[in-house]
Amino acid sequence: MVLSTHFIPYDTEQISVKNLPYATSLIFNKLFFLEEDSEPDLSQFDIALLGVPEARNSYKNSSSALAPDEIRRQFYQLYSWNLPVRIIDLGNLIPGVTVDSTYEILSDILAYLLENKIIPIILGGSNDLAYANYLAYRKIEQVVNIVAIDPRFDIGNEKLPISSNAYLNKIILNGANYLLNYSNIGYQTYLNSREEIELMEKLFLDTYRVGMMRQDLTEVEPIVRNAEMVSLDIAVVRRPDACGCPHNSANGFYGEEICQVVRYAGLSDKLTSFGIYEYDPTLDYGNQTSQLISHILWYFIEGYLYRQDDCSFKNKNNYIKYSVAVSGSVDELVFYCSKKTSRWWMVVPIINLKSDIKQNYYLPCSQKDYEIAKQDKIPERWWKTYHKLNR
Repeated sequence: MVLSTHFIPYDTEQISVKNLPYATSLIFNKLFFLEEDSEPDLSQFDIALLGVPEARNSYKNSSSALAPDEIRRQFYQLYSWNLPVRIIDLGNLIPGVTVDSTYEILSDILAYLLENKIIPIILGGSNDLAYANYLAYRKIEQVVNIVAIDPRFDIGNEKLPISSNAYLNKIILNGANYLLNYSNIGYQTYLNSREEIELMEKLFLDTYRVGMMRQDLTEVEPIVRNAEMVSLDIAVVRRPDACGCPHNSANGFYGEEICQVVRYAGLSDKLTSFGIYEYDPTLDYGNQTSQLISHILWYFIEGYLYRQDDCSFKNKNNYIKYSVAVSGSVDELVFYCSKKTSRWWMVVPIINLKSDIKQNYYLPCSQKDYEIAKQDKIPERWWKTYHKLNR
């Protein structure tokens, strides 16, 4: 694939940082920018930033197409990290003639980056671009766990066209072979219908209310640790902290909380793509929201830089094993705790009824799940995962 034919390079003249103190330490001076008619050696990079100015299927937020460069304007004025990182800015994707053609082009590019072990960071654009992100995994035939940080489920009606507030049904219906799990972090009950909430429960999909997550943000970590793909609708942040979005409310995550949530995502060894959507620069008083998004990006990349590679279980000696006897249909629950990071997993058996073959799925969890098991209770996330893997 020739990437340069699909992108308009970012105009670096938009950023004026020469007179800032310690300018050589700024992110702007640490990145490589794709140039017109040039093709990068992707083996030299770990992360690719790409703007997608597409919002034709947005729900009352067409100005989100203006977002990518406004985000860059703030992001590139931040100081870089303590550790070196190899990032390329590909510029802004040239939208297709139709929205569907944009989905197709974007998913092809994301699939290409994923195959080259590059983590794409998508700067939307409207929320339906997450559908194109999912399609990239389907194209490379990779089973995927998706986490959406969003105040709404965005399920929609399967008979109606896709839109930014109605795309999840397309993933669920088309994801039978490649969607392992979908989790929502930050939903607000009064913004979702009872029918949608019941459907999520019926499908054993994981949903976590914003209030529950805010009580203990460390519980977000095992959720995003299990994800290959994370999408963030900036509407999940409360309006006082992110005025540049038409769909958020007075409640939601605080700015510093969403940065912590996204840092956990960056820390995940499994995560291979990340997207931010629904920012409207025309509503953004004093660049408040673009500054917050730039901080979100900073924390995501910092998390990436501190990955620990303890999710592979290549050497069981690096973990402490705990076995907990429980009553009922399950005799025993097995937990592992990493000696390096103190992160937890629990073993969920995959049973093939057509043979005697039994495999194990290592599900990220928290110490709270272990404490629940010691009380002779089976953690909810274990049950949901068991049903999904053995249905």
